[in-house]
Amino acid sequence: MTSNDTNQATLGKLPDSFSAVVVGASGGIGRALTQHLAALPHCGHVLAVCRSTPPDFSGPVTTAQADVCDPDSLRKVVDHAQTPIHLLLYAVGILHGPDGMAPEKSLADVQAAQMQQAMAVNAIGALHCAQAFAPAMANNWESIMAFVSARVGSIADNRLGGWYAYRASKAALNQAVRTLAVEQARGRKGSICVALHPGTVDTALSQPFQRNVPEGKLFTPEQSANYLLTVVSGLSADDNGSFFAWDGQTIPW
Repeated sequence: MTSNDTNQATLGKLPDSFSAVVVGASGGIGRALTQHLAALPHCGHVLAVCRSTPPDFSGPVTTAQADVCDPDSLRKVVDHAQTPIHLLLYAVGILHGPDGMAPEKSLADVQAAQMQQAMAVNAIGALHCAQAFAPAMANNWESIMAFVSARVGSIADNRLGGWYAYRASKAALNQAVRTLAVEQARGRKGSICVALHPGTVDTALSQPFQRNVPEGKLFTPEQSANYLLTVVSGLSADDNGSFFAWDGQTIPW
């Protein structure tokens, strides 16, 4: 599956009055995904899940607060979704933080606490979300679970080194998505689970590292959301368990 379509993503494959969940809707990409979905004429409902105070959204959006590191809080917000859920988007990630967390330049910079924090948010949090929302996903239809990953999580594509915690946690996310895809396909015919690379996006996560981004390769959140949803709109059951870039190109594991 490839796509270079830069037109506005319409998600025409989703049914009329489809239901979606966006986890991480207070972040740059998550907010843009929520706004894009809510503006679609055949969108029935979007549940926007945020760790912090939710933004104000227009359209058929319900907001709820939950922490991806707290599975109980996620289970409590499932009832706010319109079921069955046709689309689940996980747009949560951590690269650096106010406690001194930063991408490691060398082995000497590796710290267990930062590795654990990255794993908890980037990988384990995604599985917590799958546990909470998968039972409410649509049956007998190509329901989609898509998780925002990163190209640096590709083991085969790692040529620069560094960034141990972020790379390892995104690689763990990719393996989790692949494993989830196998399990979901057994019980839900047509179920699709994929990992998605959004490109380099002008958000707080990438802000300290934008200086060397080539011209035209730093996307606004709105651009990235449109690219990702264009990829999602072209998915089929044959794509289950795959890792795609923002332009629809397959990324090696």
